[in-house]
Amino acid sequence: MPRQTAEESRIPDGQHAERVAGRLHGYRGLFSRPGTLAFTAGNLVARLPMGMFSVSAVVMIAGARGSYALAGAVTAVGLAATGVAGPWIARLVDRHGQARIAVPATLTAVLGSLALLLCVRYDAPDWTLFAAYAATAATPNIGGLSRARWAHLLREDSAALHTANSFEQAADELCFMLGPVLASFLTGTFFPEAGTLTGAVLLLAGMLLFTAQRATEPPPQARSKARSPLRSPGIPALLACFVATGMVFGSMEVVTIAYADAQGHRAAAGLVLALQAAGSCAAGLLYGALKPAGLGLPRCLLAMAVLMTLPWLAATTTGSLVVLGGALLVAGMATAPTMVTAMTLVQSRTPAGRLNEGMSLVVTGLLTGIACGSATGGWAAEHGSPATGFAVPAAAAALALVIGVSQRRTRAAGRAPA
Repeated sequence: MPRQTAEESRIPDGQHAERVAGRLHGYRGLFSRPGTLAFTAGNLVARLPMGMFSVSAVVMIAGARGSYALAGAVTAVGLAATGVAGPWIARLVDRHGQARIAVPATLTAVLGSLALLLCVRYDAPDWTLFAAYAATAATPNIGGLSRARWAHLLREDSAALHTANSFEQAADELCFMLGPVLASFLTGTFFPEAGTLTGAVLLLAGMLLFTAQRATEPPPQARSKARSPLRSPGIPALLACFVATGMVFGSMEVVTIAYADAQGHRAAAGLVLALQAAGSCAAGLLYGALKPAGLGLPRCLLAMAVLMTLPWLAATTTGSLVVLGGALLVAGMATAPTMVTAMTLVQSRTPAGRLNEGMSLVVTGLLTGIACGSATGGWAAEHGSPATGFAVPAAAAALALVIGVSQRRTRAAGRAPA
């Protein structure tokens, strides 16, 4: 047993609870620093639509064209384009500054969302949906912009930086928890395009507020001569893990919407998806505060692979949307620890001069996986059944586990004496 774990096991329950509470107070202490509350507020407003756009697009397109396969394919193309454009936009941000690049990039993405809305509204040819949604690839990595500010402000305080990174992961989950709920409410209560329209307004307003906080913006950096993160040991395998994990997210979203729609409760799809994000958000906050010893990536991946079978079992055996929501809540508890652990490994293995590029490659891997998962989940829901479609995220989680275990064995064999 690791020494830290053994010592903590001898702490009385009351003292241990006080220590946990003290660590959680560190999250609040972050915002006592000048300017942090303002840029965080703007970033959260801009980040919220990231949980709205895919759900809004799927509901809007499937409702108008009657095809979840088409809706999944359109969102897949947009996410794949974002994965390709992401590292390029990140390099421009590093080189020229956040405000100078992020604002025009956001305007381009907003115009793409509005173009998609108009194409669906006025029954334009299917290919126009792909072209319009691909323009949203210009959206900057909003969470990455915020993490870069924390890294700049807390570069001499590693403990506070860890707390900030944990908060950012929880913020991601919070936005993906509230976003689908808001999107489902808007599209179900008002009109199908309401989710996309509201998301575009929030994205632009939040980005303008965020970039207006110039005092906390990291200075532009010169071109780095460090080697590419793709050539760093272990990075390619980690990126493959992120692709498989992204497939879990992408397929789960489309399949859940199709499952709720098949039961006549399309408006409840966002709430059900929010339960998965809620479980991940809570687990992420606790994981960042407690820092459990010995919980490496393979164990996190194993937990995710096991828990992702619960939604499949709930959907195929009970047929209850309520039971499915409970299964998603429990299943989501494995995703945030997996993401935090994997991202920490990427940070440790990426050359210091290419860290932003390395993190943008992580986003590319995730978005690539989400795109593949959206398309696969949409196909499975339409050609099989929404219930059996939950086998897709379960299989993707198992694939991530296989990749993670294989990577660990390969590294161990490389260190073994000849």
